[in-house]
Amino acid sequence: MREQNYRMRRVNEALKEVLGQTIQSGLKDPRIGFVTVTAVEATTDLRHARVFVSVLGKEEEKEASLAGLRSAEGHLQGVINQELHLKRVPALEFVYDTSIDRGMKIQALLRSQEEALGLDLAAPEGEQADAGPAGGSEDTSDRDGADR
Repeated sequence: MREQNYRMRRVNEALKEVLGQTIQSGLKDPRIGFVTVTAVEATTDLRHARVFVSVLGKEEEKEASLAGLRSAEGHLQGVINQELHLKRVPALEFVYDTSIDRGMKIQALLRSQEEALGLDLAAPEGEQADAGPAGGSEDTSDRDGADR
């Protein structure tokens, strides 16, 4: 069971990489805008794969990009077959990944709360880290070398 999970993670990552590269450089459909493949979930029998994508742009551009990806499914399956040599090439289902939108909304809410409270939580904490501990480990290794 553990080997199967490891294998499926590797297959999903390989599918994500091949699809991401092909979508970025190999598709010439004008409907497809700036698309990023965020994840791929293939079934264990490799008959189906759900491809999660994020699209930069307005709602109309997102819908057009998804339509363009759906129409390019056959071409993308051919590329997968050439690159990965899997037992089966999965049918691709393109799904818009809303996690990035949710993350942006959460970030905007946090930013508005910071402004309302007058806090600057995004300030770098490097000022505290610059001081560092006194008597670093580099000095002790030099002393060890000198004692010999």
